[in-house]
Amino acid sequence: MINNLSKPFKWFFKLEAASGLVLLIAAILALFISNSDLSDLYFHSLEKYLFIGINEFGLKLSVHHWINDALMAIFFFFVTLEIKREFLQGELSNIKQAMLPIIAAAGGMLVPALFYIVINWGNSETMNGWAIPSATDIAFSLGILSLLGSRVPISLKVFLTALAIIDDLGAILIIAFFYSGDLSIPYLSLILLSYILLLVLNKFSVKIFTPYLFIGLFMWFFTYKSGIHATISGVLLASALPHRIKDKDFSLLVKIEHAISPYVAFMIMPLFAFANAGVSLEGLSLSSLLAPVPLGILCGLFFGKQIGVLLFSYISIKLKFAEAPNNSNWLSLYGVSILTGIGFTMSLFVGNLAFVENIQYIDGVKIGVLTGSLLSTIFGYSLLLISTKK
Repeated sequence: MINNLSKPFKWFFKLEAASGLVLLIAAILALFISNSDLSDLYFHSLEKYLFIGINEFGLKLSVHHWINDALMAIFFFFVTLEIKREFLQGELSNIKQAMLPIIAAAGGMLVPALFYIVINWGNSETMNGWAIPSATDIAFSLGILSLLGSRVPISLKVFLTALAIIDDLGAILIIAFFYSGDLSIPYLSLILLSYILLLVLNKFSVKIFTPYLFIGLFMWFFTYKSGIHATISGVLLASALPHRIKDKDFSLLVKIEHAISPYVAFMIMPLFAFANAGVSLEGLSLSSLLAPVPLGILCGLFFGKQIGVLLFSYISIKLKFAEAPNNSNWLSLYGVSILTGIGFTMSLFVGNLAFVENIQYIDGVKIGVLTGSLLSTIFGYSLLLISTKK
């Protein structure tokens, strides 16, 4: 594994770490307001409908849907820029360095899903939530890791950051293939045409973002109408942006990534957390937590994530498919594995997609995600505190 963080990687780590702390404040605020005298105002405001558009060309959606479908498309646009940069010229461009986080991420998605499936076996309605505990909140997990400062070796920071990026890629694929509605061929055709136009701009090395953005806005509308989740438009737009071949060359991808990063980290993600973390705790009991949906998510995040990541890491290292992180031990690697169970915003997002037609399970999703993420935070941080020396 690597000993040094590249400049873009170091910038990304610091950004996500700081964002994680803001996310925590937003989530706590949402929980407080949703259980106070302001709860009616909180929930009614999210369900208020807004029309955005010109004349006939536009959409009327609830505030909650604008946040989850439009603002989150910008988030996935940003995430795809990160993924593309890392695979082209970053830490993940070297397959030897990338093997451990890739294999560990696979285990961290597979085992939690198995936990959820086993607990919800036989219930066709709740089974659709199998992917909820497979997600990792990159900002929150890196934010917790950053609290330990220099106690944590650089190699473990690289490992968790790379794993979380690959985990995001997995979430994108899951959303695209498993959480799409009835597909509309005309709108799918328009998406394809839009994407071809974006590739033409890339082919001719157009280095002005405006034409990409113009086509991207139309593509978002087409994607929303097509039956595919609207956030996928952000993925397609980011994948078409040109990147430099040499370090000294201009990169539109890097320019846009840096330009929007503060808005994504400190506005869009905290707003999403605030809009989705609110849940009434009135009447909450142990039996509420033991219901199949919250229990499946809790067990998937807290037990499934740490088992999947550590087990797949151990096997890949012992079989010499990958190298162990430098200056680390198995106990510290186990601590990082537990931190991957902080699903939070990504798990909440997938939960909203999984139960879009069965909203009676949404509160259970929130309870399971918040509890599983909290346990992963406490135990992961505590173990790393014990296993690492200052």
